[in-house]
Order: sequence, then C-alpha cells, then structure tokens
Amino acid sequence: MRITANRIAIWSVALVGSAAALGQSSPVLMSLTAYGDWRSDAPGVRRKITPADMPPPYATAGVNNGPTIVERPPNTWPKAPPKFVVETLATGLDNPRLIRISPSGDLFIAESRPGRIRVLRTPQGGGNPEIRIFAKDLDGPFGIAFWPPGPNPRYVYVANTGSVVRFPYRPGDLQPAGPAEAIVTGLPQGGHSTRDVVFSTDGARMFVSIGSRSNDGERPFYAPWQSDADRALVLAFTPEGRDQRFYATGLRNCVGMAVQPGTGELWCSVNERDGLGDDLVPDFVTRVREGAFYGWPWFYIGGNQDPRHAGEEAALRNRVSVPDVLLQPHSASMGMTFYDGRQFPAEYRGDIFAAFHGSWNRSRRTGYKVVRVLLKNGQPTGEYEDFLTGFVINDKSVWARPVGVAVAQDGSLLVSEDGNGSIWRVSYAGGTRN
Repeated sequence: MRITANRIAIWSVALVGSAAALGQSSPVLMSLTAYGDWRSDAPGVRRKITPADMPPPYATAGVNNGPTIVERPPNTWPKAPPKFVVETLATGLDNPRLIRISPSGDLFIAESRPGRIRVLRTPQGGGNPEIRIFAKDLDGPFGIAFWPPGPNPRYVYVANTGSVVRFPYRPGDLQPAGPAEAIVTGLPQGGHSTRDVVFSTDGARMFVSIGSRSNDGERPFYAPWQSDADRALVLAFTPEGRDQRFYATGLRNCVGMAVQPGTGELWCSVNERDGLGDDLVPDFVTRVREGAFYGWPWFYIGGNQDPRHAGEEAALRNRVSVPDVLLQPHSASMGMTFYDGRQFPAEYRGDIFAAFHGSWNRSRRTGYKVVRVLLKNGQPTGEYEDFLTGFVINDKSVWARPVGVAVAQDGSLLVSEDGNGSIWRVSYAGGTRN
C-alpha cells in the first residue's frame, strides 16, 4: 500500500505548483514561525527559532504529558510533501532505533531493548525484504558505523551503552565474519543510555557521544554519589579505541551524530533539558567544534543562566557556544543524516533530515515527525521544515515515534520508529530531478 499526502494550508504565502498528476490539491508554502505544536505541523511548515524568541524560565508550568502509544489507526498514513510517496518497508521490529546503510546497500538497524543488530536487505526489483539478526546479546546498542569509510570497510562498529565493540565485516555480509572485539570499555551507565559512533572522513578519528545521567546536573537524594562527571559530551578516539580526548562538552544529550560530506565537520542532534516551561530550552542541531563548550548544566543557548544553578561557574558564561539551529523545545531530536542522494529534487541535496521522537514535558505535544534542516552552500540558515508528519492522533495518543533516518542507495529516505516497530520509506515520484 502506498499513499501521498496533501500539504495543509496554515498560513498561505505563495503557490508552489500543482500536484494534480498525483491527485493532490495545489500545495502552498508555509510561512516562518517560531513555536507551535502538533496541530500546526504539516509538510512545508517552516520554523526558525532564535535566542531572542526564548521566554524566561518558568513562563509556563512544567507538565508531565507523556504519550499513550497506540496501533496505527486504519486509513492513517504519514504525511509527506507533494510528489513524495510513503510506504512501509518493515513492521514487527522490536524497538528499532538508529539505522545506518552499509556500502553494499543493506540497512543495519539497532534494536536497543532486545540488544541486537538486524540487517535488512531489499531484493533488486522490489519484493519483501530479507531480515537477519547480525549480532545479539548486546548492551542497549544504538550507534552503528562502518570502518574504514568508503566502499570496502573491514569492520562494523556498534556503540553499546557501556562500550564500543566491532565485528569483522565484508560488504554484503549478513553475519559477522568473526567474533566481537571490545574497542572501548567502561563508558558510564545510568540515565541517558544512547551512544552514537561515527568516524571522521579520513577514518583517523572515532567520535562517541555520551549523554548526561541527569536532567540538569542534579544529584538525586536517594543516590548522592551519582554524578555527571565525564558525561554530556563527545569523546574522540583512534579507531582502535586509544588516545581518548574530550572533543566537545556541555552537550546534555547528543543522541545522533553525522559527519558533513565535503566539509568533514561533525554535527550533533541534541536533547536539551526539561523543567523550565513549554518553550524552554530549545533542542538543537549544530556543528560541533573541537574544544567547544555548549553550556550544560549551568547555561543554555549561550550565556543564559539556568536558574537551578544560579551563581555557579560564572567564569564559563562567556565560553558557551550558541548552536546553529534551534528546535522546538522538548521535540527530542534523535537521529540525523545529510541527504546525499540523487532521487529527491536538487534543493534537498546537502540538507539534513532529523527525526523527532516527541515531547513528554510540554502541555501541547510537539515533535513526532521528521524535519528537513535547511543549509545554504553547506552553511546552516537556522530554519527547519516539516517533512514527514501525521503520527499524532490527539493530545493524548500517538502511533509512532521516529528515531532513525538514513539515505538508501536509491536516494529514498528511510525512517525508523519505535512506537510500533516499523521502518518507512519515502520516495520521490515527481519525475526528472536536476
């Protein structure tokens, strides 16, 4: 089954063409806005949040508004821009999280809860995909990377919660060519458990992200010995796990990472802190500079003081880096990828796709979608645009929570969601691309 989605008019600005050939109404381009919620989300809605848009702390009360996950209702389908086609690639997976594409075109999927990596292969010419278990008995696996970069990797790296391991691998393997080898051990556990792993363009450096244990650096009264030392950062190693260094710090939870083609710059998709109100603190997607400090837990989005740490670490205020692209607070941005395919229209190339897992600490639900982060000549503009929406049913229930995004070899976009354990494929059906 496949279906395309109409673009919903929120604020009409300019007509952008007709999709009559696909049975769609004429779409409209959405105006820029800062904040909103799921009711105003639709493919084409653009947002741009700046530090000046942020309200003061506690402008609204904190809420616990976690979603109820339900099965996809009949006749409900994700909504994409005109001329894009959305279809299911796989269902019935158990907690599928980050996804990465191998050089041979296979889809590697981290199923974190059961502790395994699956590999999915789609037959040439279509048909049902072949799904195998590549590795099992792992510890909350999340990040997956192939090394060395390029068409002939020799290893698959997997980032567990407490370690990074690698498996001997040849392109096309559906099972490891040998046993796992522990490359990094002793990563801190508890709290945020996702660890991503990526390599620099030349393969000389391995980056591993580690989220905080806590929300804002507090030590729980029942376990005061727990701390966030050596957390909320990105570490750098050699591919053999040696020469550990702090690459960037003050990143509350860099869930997803990606290296930008062409520039080789490292990017992070970051979940910021909760408890300061509906529209604070923005999550973000940003370039991560070596040696940079992003403020957590004392400051946010530059030198803005977290009131729960008033007066602390004042000397650091002027050192805080401001992220490139601010996102709706509490969206829970997860996996990210650069679009380097040739199937989508030319204006998509080089942009970022990011998956939003969705809010729990907001009165009006936000997130639960995939967005396109707009870049111009490889540089962030601060804008992002809804690309895949429609996963929220009402203020209480959702049927999908996007986590991973990856670009398939044919240029389609693949999206994992762990609410109902499925993989979705988004393809362009609009004819000739430039």
